[in-house]
Amino acid sequence: MHELILGGQKSGKSRCAEQRAADWLERGQTREAALIATALPGDGEMHERIARHQADRQRRVPRLATYEVPYALPQALREYSSPRRLLVVDCLTLWLTQLRMPMSGPGLGEAAWLARQAALCDALRAAPGPVVLVSNEISFGLAPMGREARRFVDALGVLHQRVAAACERVTLMVAGIEMPVKRP
Repeated sequence: MHELILGGQKSGKSRCAEQRAADWLERGQTREAALIATALPGDGEMHERIARHQADRQRRVPRLATYEVPYALPQALREYSSPRRLLVVDCLTLWLTQLRMPMSGPGLGEAAWLARQAALCDALRAAPGPVVLVSNEISFGLAPMGREARRFVDALGVLHQRVAAACERVTLMVAGIEMPVKRP
């Protein structure tokens, strides 16, 4: 079963996804779980944040393997998914940022982005094992003033809709509380 977990920053969405992995692992010794991490450390603070997340995850879910995949997410789902392995993708927001608004160089154009988004949804539908995807819900606030920021918010909203359509479950996290949005 695939699940999309949405929420604001520090809403508890990553911890919720980690708990899904821990619960999965507890149900059998032959089960595996892996995190597909999409973050890139662009500055010192982000580097420290990533290190802190890694240490916290290791403490909470010691059997959770980690794969660093900042760009090739559809390929990673195809490569790492198996019926006995739960994948946690954390997070779609950073994946989109790195593809459309990279720190250096040009980002993907609209056609290339739409192809990559479709490839992700295809890989998700084809994944033989469970996948839990994490993403920031950023569209509850005011519409951004700048064209580039509006395009990013729009692109993330469309990505969420398409991923949610490929998932049996969608959960919204608010203040560490799970709010079911979509259930089978």
